[in-house]
Amino acid sequence: MIGPSKGLDMDKYFVVCSNIIGGCKGSTGPSSTNPKTGQPYGLDFPLITIGDMVNAQKHLIDHLGIEKLLTVIGGSMGGMQVLQWTVAYPDRIRSAIPIATTMKHTPQQIAFNEVGRQAIMADPNWKKGRYYGSAIPAKGLSVARMIGHITYMSDVSMAEKFGRKFKTNKEPYKFGAEFEVEGYLHYRGDNFVKRFDANSYLYITKAIDYFNILNGKNLTDIFKGLKAKVLVIAFKSDWLYPAYQSQEIVKALKLAGVDASYCEINSTYGHDAFLLEVEEETHLIKHFLNTVSNGKSGD
Repeated sequence: MIGPSKGLDMDKYFVVCSNIIGGCKGSTGPSSTNPKTGQPYGLDFPLITIGDMVNAQKHLIDHLGIEKLLTVIGGSMGGMQVLQWTVAYPDRIRSAIPIATTMKHTPQQIAFNEVGRQAIMADPNWKKGRYYGSAIPAKGLSVARMIGHITYMSDVSMAEKFGRKFKTNKEPYKFGAEFEVEGYLHYRGDNFVKRFDANSYLYITKAIDYFNILNGKNLTDIFKGLKAKVLVIAFKSDWLYPAYQSQEIVKALKLAGVDASYCEINSTYGHDAFLLEVEEETHLIKHFLNTVSNGKSGD
């Protein structure tokens, strides 16, 4: 999506993409060194919110001397950050593109995250978050990722990709990974462990669960006064963030008089569609950004 002539055309636009606070790939997170102790923060790291992530991003664009962003764009948790931008700093953006996201988590969405967190904390190597410098809670984090990955796909996409096929190198029946789908989940889980911190997983999923853009407000008041144009994108087979949640966002935008468009893409990939339906999204986003950059919306 990002590059010359792509959806976010770097021949035309400058793209800022920062690691979120609480993560483990640049910004401060639980695996970072606590200056007070000289040791990794672990669970001494404070709880963070989507609002904290966006506040940090706002400080970044202040530092870079950027007065107004042409657009803020993101999918899933990134979409939550987009929505947070529209309510926290509406005067700093000309447009917004929330993709496959929601204004707040449902009990089911919280439940899936909690099972993942419990898998990590049940791993004997977790040690209440103080595993740095020793064996990491690899099994717990791998299981958490496996649970998550099931929710990213759809029944149709899993049937098309795996069916009920057995692995060619399957072991005799001893509860190992015999079906191809089992092997795939193991592969995904094991790979995730190599690149992600278990404590960051706990903090980030909790931040997602806490997110609630309504925050006690009526649906008609959330986006009141927002001048930015908004493009909301959803996917028909997404059951983690169903299309009805995107439609609720559009309804709130329309009630506030915001210039909002909605597109529901017919894809079988489930939640993963926002990462895979590149051609369709490129077409929509290119056209939308051309409209924004050529118009006067938000000025």
